[in-house]
Amino acid sequence: MNDEYFMQQALKEARLAYEEDEVPIGAVVVMANRVIARGHNQTERLNDCTAHAEIIALTSAFNHLGSKYLPEATLYVTIEPCLMCAGALYWSKIGRVVFGAEDEKNGYRRGIGAQPAPWPFHPKTELVKGVLSEDCATLMRDFFRSKR
Repeated sequence: MNDEYFMQQALKEARLAYEEDEVPIGAVVVMANRVIARGHNQTERLNDCTAHAEIIALTSAFNHLGSKYLPEATLYVTIEPCLMCAGALYWSKIGRVVFGAEDEKNGYRRGIGAQPAPWPFHPKTELVKGVLSEDCATLMRDFFRSKR
């Protein structure tokens, strides 16, 4: 199993969000080559702007492990995390973050003015970008096209 395999699992979650008329972002938390938590956007269903895929997957992983830290875990998420989710990932001390497509409008890299955003993750967190990026981006484009 590799990053592409686990990103496919996150894409399954994103497709569930799409079917529920939520912004199609999905996430899974993996430890020891096993998915221990899943999440997809549920902001509409829960009427909660913080119910992002990453937050739901992190909360599930914390509950599963009985721990508030995930240094041995990897989060796979279909779209670049927003600043709120990056903050949650920072506090989780997650070992790796792997995302699919970039989010130029709402991603964590959005800086203030012309300044690039500083590193938002824990200093020991490894970041991998662009895994199955086209599949992840296509799902988002299709969703927003259907809204116009």
